[in-house]
Amino acid sequence: MRAHLVQMDIVWENRRANCSRVERLLDGADVRQGDFVLLPEMFDSGFSVNVSATADKGGETLAFLGRLAEDLGVYVQGGRTVLGCGCAKAENRATVLSPDGDLLCEYSKIHPFSFGRENVAFQGGGRVETWDWRSGGDRAIVCPAVCYDLRFPELFRIGALRGAEVFALGANWPDARQSHWRTLLVARAIENQAVVLGVNRTGSDPHLRYIGGSIAVGPKGETLGELGDDEGVLSVDMPIAEVREWRRVFPALKDARLIGAEEAHAEAQRRGGGEGGAEA
Repeated sequence: MRAHLVQMDIVWENRRANCSRVERLLDGADVRQGDFVLLPEMFDSGFSVNVSATADKGGETLAFLGRLAEDLGVYVQGGRTVLGCGCAKAENRATVLSPDGDLLCEYSKIHPFSFGRENVAFQGGGRVETWDWRSGGDRAIVCPAVCYDLRFPELFRIGALRGAEVFALGANWPDARQSHWRTLLVARAIENQAVVLGVNRTGSDPHLRYIGGSIAVGPKGETLGELGDDEGVLSVDMPIAEVREWRRVFPALKDARLIGAEEAHAEAQRRGGGEGGAEA
């Protein structure tokens, strides 16, 4: 099982150009049937809160992801903006397509980035999702996440307790907090004894600069592969057997207890907590 993290310089609010860029980058990668392709958050527009312009109203981005998955025979996770009919706010989604081009999973980012005013245009999702990655007789359970979610370990722990062995996170994480990016990805891998895939964009948008640093981390915190600040595709083999063996030998997850998590969240909301650009 192999994953391909597509680190790209996203063209601001230009769906067609960004889809073409994804295809060009993947043309140079050794992508095989049953592999997994991971794209950044809002890969089709950049981290824009101009949802009236960037929302995937006609399903163009969804259709592109489906064609890409079907043409390559791979699983694809890509970020897009979804604005439902009559909805006041959009959702920042990680959409997963199967090798048949079928919609397999839709995860709506649970934590809008209020410091960057994402919460003004986007509403948070309410569910941790997982999906099955099957390739050549092998299987792994994958939990998607989006950028700012990385700062909230509860999401990852819930995913792990549901069996997730791989966490796949797409981001627009700015260079101002790049050291946090790498540290948090390694921490999420260690504490959940899982593979963590983090793909970040590079380049600049009208507001911020990004320096990539896409990385794949193994279940003990080891680096499986890492990119610098240039565009490129990071291709890595997935050590799923090592995840399972490490969990067997050192069964820390069996001791995990989410005591009072819902009550603590409700109390924080009563006290007015949570208001705080992209880290999206």
